[in-house]
Amino acid sequence: MGDAEMYEAVVFFDLDGTLFDDDKHVPAQSIAAIKEMSANNILSVISTGRNVFEVQNVLDETNITSIVSANGSYVQYEGKKLHQEVIDTDLIQAFTAFANQLNNPVAYYNNRAFRLTEENADTIENYKLLHLEPHVDPTFYQKEPINFMNVFNRDQEDLFSKKFNGELSLVRNNPRCLDTMKAGVSKRTGIEILLSAAHLEGIHTFAFGDQLNDLQMFDMVDTPVAMGNGVPEAKQKAAFVTTTNMDNGIVNGLRHFDLIK
Repeated sequence: MGDAEMYEAVVFFDLDGTLFDDDKHVPAQSIAAIKEMSANNILSVISTGRNVFEVQNVLDETNITSIVSANGSYVQYEGKKLHQEVIDTDLIQAFTAFANQLNNPVAYYNNRAFRLTEENADTIENYKLLHLEPHVDPTFYQKEPINFMNVFNRDQEDLFSKKFNGELSLVRNNPRCLDTMKAGVSKRTGIEILLSAAHLEGIHTFAFGDQLNDLQMFDMVDTPVAMGNGVPEAKQKAAFVTTTNMDNGIVNGLRHFDLIK
């Protein structure tokens, strides 16, 4: 596969608050809908701030093999790595030193694993909600390529954005932390890389999302669909607002556009 004529459409799905219900599971009806689309030559792609190792179970249960992960930092198509951004070690060191001065824990990620510089109440809550078990290793970035970071604070994005302007992009993922990518990297750039490298230009694209980090993805696709539980900015950009992630929002949105029966 990979030739444009093979696919009728491409649908990008955010995970948290979108494809996931509030218990971080993909509802059975949504899995059935994705499999129905697959049978009809519609390509489903996960597009998430999360990293591949965190969502492998989702890829397995939905049979989705293409993913824009870590907000565009690691892209895989039909099970194969297309692209990864690696953050320079010296930059990570400077970023960590700045975070340490502010008592902000940092999490380092790649497609296989993540490690924390330290734990605090916010990191504990964050990983409990994500069903992930954190380990502390402040030297992880010296041993492994890092695609993506989180820095834990509730109100310091301006400080970080100013300090690392032109080197890193920061976007608030939730009240506790900022997603941190190489400058200019976003879900949008990840999607551009995937569509171009897989020769999918010219095929109609849809995206389902709910959060601020989905707005750039919405700009990139033909038809953005916001979840009923989405932030107001996502709903304003959307061609259609479906029901919530707890009320069959994915199925209702796909039906609205005749992507499933």
